[in-house]
Amino acid sequence: MQALKVQQLSSDLSGVEFVDGRAPNRSSDEVLVRVHAASLNYPDLLMTRGEYQFKPEPPFISGLELAGQVIEADPDSGFAPGDRVMGGNKIGAFAEIASIPVRGLSPIPEGVDYASAAAMGAAYSTAYTGLVELCDLQADQWVLIHGASGGVGLAAVDLAKALGAKVIAATGVEAKREKVAELYRADEVILAEGRFREQVSETTGGALADIVFDPVGGDIFDESTRCTAFGGKLVVVGFTSGRIATVAANIPLIKGFSIVGLRAGEYARRFPGRGASITAAIAQLASTKQISPAIDRVLPLSRWREGFEAMKNRELVGKVIFEPGS
Repeated sequence: MQALKVQQLSSDLSGVEFVDGRAPNRSSDEVLVRVHAASLNYPDLLMTRGEYQFKPEPPFISGLELAGQVIEADPDSGFAPGDRVMGGNKIGAFAEIASIPVRGLSPIPEGVDYASAAAMGAAYSTAYTGLVELCDLQADQWVLIHGASGGVGLAAVDLAKALGAKVIAATGVEAKREKVAELYRADEVILAEGRFREQVSETTGGALADIVFDPVGGDIFDESTRCTAFGGKLVVVGFTSGRIATVAANIPLIKGFSIVGLRAGEYARRFPGRGASITAAIAQLASTKQISPAIDRVLPLSRWREGFEAMKNRELVGKVIFEPGS
């Protein structure tokens, strides 16, 4: 089968190869899936460099999430050959065939195609866990969402709008503002650079943001501490800026807000009942067309470098979908 394999860690993707290899062997707690679509996520890029918190030893097949059809599964797994499934594992999705733990898969919602299903899982689970589970998002709250042109940020904008929030979508690239506004009807789209607190204050009528959702970190986090309302929550999602910010403890004390760490996958593993509820809630929203992931481009897996480079160069508005075998 064709697959994308990280042969060795490298800073420039030189250790990544598109290869022909053997299909994986399935263990009893796994489901063998023919992959129709696989979604590129920022951790996939980080893992090629050894910079993600999960550090698999090369060689390994890259790819966090996929959508496809079941080839083979144990009778008690809840899946049968031909079932349409979505989900994934930390690695292994960028291949024609993948063997995925049963707990990592769920049925594709009715009416959702493979590309959208592949784009939905990790991004929307992260957004839902952060906004709803950890922050108890309510209709009419102001939500400031950074990285709003990336997969997770766009999912957070889409979800927050679907749940009735008032959304300020923030991107660091001026050329992306119009596209972000067009996709999900954010109440305001701002360029997040320098001192953007005044833009947030003006948009909210001085109330600032009840929830700040930050996958960027660095200078964006620093300024976001000035944008969070009293009693609000600043959600730490990641550090795509490359700098892990720090904050003096007196700032959240004086301003009366909470800093919340978000690890959606770990949350679902530690609280499997809540994880199942999150998956079901997202499926319901998707099947009723209340949410729909933004896809920037669909590529054959053989053109993997184009997708990775576009992510690295911050060219994307939405997700890259790879189609193995095409």
